Amino acid sequence: MSKPDSLKKPVVFYEDTLFFIGTKLGPFNPQERANSFSNKLELLLDSEVLDTTLLIAVEDDLAIEIMHGEIILGSVTTADADYQEQTQALLAKEYIDAIKSSYAKNHQGRSLIQNITRTGILIGVLIVLILLVRFINIGFNKLIDFILSKWHQYFRGIKIKNFELLSAERQEVLLKALMRFFKILLIIVLLYLALPIVFSIFPATKNLANTLFGYITDPFKSIINSFFGYIPELFMILVVAFITYYLGKFIDFISGEIERGNLSVPGFYPEWAKPTFNLVKIIVFAFSFIVIFPYLPGSDSPAFQGVSVFLGLLISLGSSSAISNIIAGLVIIYMRAFKIGDRVKIGETVGDVIEKTMLVTRLRTIKNEEVTIPNSAILNGNTVNYSVESNGPGLILHTKVTIGYDVPWRQIHELLVNAALKVETVIKEPKPFVLQTSLDDHYVSYQINAYTNDSKKAAKSYSDLHANIQDAFSEAGVEIMSPHYRATRDGSQLTIPPKYIPEADVVESPLVQEEIKNDNPEDPGDVAEDSTYN
Repeated sequence: MSKPDSLKKPVVFYEDTLFFIGTKLGPFNPQERANSFSNKLELLLDSEVLDTTLLIAVEDDLAIEIMHGEIILGSVTTADADYQEQTQALLAKEYIDAIKSSYAKNHQGRSLIQNITRTGILIGVLIVLILLVRFINIGFNKLIDFILSKWHQYFRGIKIKNFELLSAERQEVLLKALMRFFKILLIIVLLYLALPIVFSIFPATKNLANTLFGYITDPFKSIINSFFGYIPELFMILVVAFITYYLGKFIDFISGEIERGNLSVPGFYPEWAKPTFNLVKIIVFAFSFIVIFPYLPGSDSPAFQGVSVFLGLLISLGSSSAISNIIAGLVIIYMRAFKIGDRVKIGETVGDVIEKTMLVTRLRTIKNEEVTIPNSAILNGNTVNYSVESNGPGLILHTKVTIGYDVPWRQIHELLVNAALKVETVIKEPKPFVLQTSLDDHYVSYQINAYTNDSKKAAKSYSDLHANIQDAFSEAGVEIMSPHYRATRDGSQLTIPPKYIPEADVVESPLVQEEIKNDNPEDPGDVAEDSTYN
């Protein structure tokens, strides 16, 4: 019984009708089956991998598969055999023979036309490539000339103060070198992009073209895929960074309010605010970094972990002194030994505190020298703070004089107190006082103590105090027994400036008296001797 021709759909190859398919296979109708068979043959032909020796028929439980190597071209079912009124095996053999016959008849002519076409395309690509390279070469040269002629006045060289880092001539040479570099780089990129196009023209080199394209496209695909795949982790990092940033701003605000005195916390001093909240910020930032670390790209790679371990080892081995200074700096802050602006003595250095950091403290001495002292040295030594204006009546200036036992001690006290009160920086209340610190062999040691609220002028105050003591004792006719003097007199003058010595108290040495006696013409003995001589 003949089958209706309307159900038959041709399988076309080289514009030849190989055979007809008139039955369905599963969800595929005859037209779809025929088109699939034709397309697969055409694809093999275009890729020039069609080899008729690889055409075989493989029988399975449902049908006989027409295969080209590992590729299934189509199937011959029992329905196809019944439709063609043949056996499955014979029908499958007819399909294969039809393909081989059409290929043998048409392949040579088609290959010649394809090769001629491909050769023409190759020549066209090479011509375009040569023109592009020439255009780039000429264009860059003209661009360099245009820049040098148009903006020549802007090439003035680069100077750092008086040192000429780059002259105008070298600047022009550098511009030419950079432009030539970009020109060569652009030509290389162009040639590299042209190679896959050239290789893709011929089927034998298509795989090489795909490989060359892959060297360019694969990294971009990897970057794009990694970026879109990393968006959830990136979102997590941004959220943590956002919270951390504004938490840090809030900590700075609270620290500033406490430091300015607008916010007070019982037992918490304003000078503690900045270092304390800096520590809190460090802890917050460290915790945030721990949270986002697993979300960082490559954080789980052995290389990243190795670098982290190496950096940690370097820090642990090379920063022991720095860590000790940081810890000492924290201890000093909470000890409140001194603050910025205080006049202090650290070791043998006296000066004003101008900077306190976690590692060092800087002082400016009264000689305007800047001294940097490690915090660990401060913690291990003694620190004297002279700035006590807010903690009591003031700093006590004190100095010692030694006076002989022949001078009443009450007079000495009065002279020292009056001398102290004449110092500009010494305050009147509390009143200066005197301590008798020792009773030595030849003199008594007196110590004058006077209060001042200006510790930064202590050196000048001591100088004025010493000058006033000298004036006061000289005016009172009291000898200061420093350096030591023996109490036994040999007739020499007193150790007081002459203008302060009363005439009645002037005692000349025997040698001076003899000289005066010999030089006095009114002396009777001298006149008698002169008369006798005459």
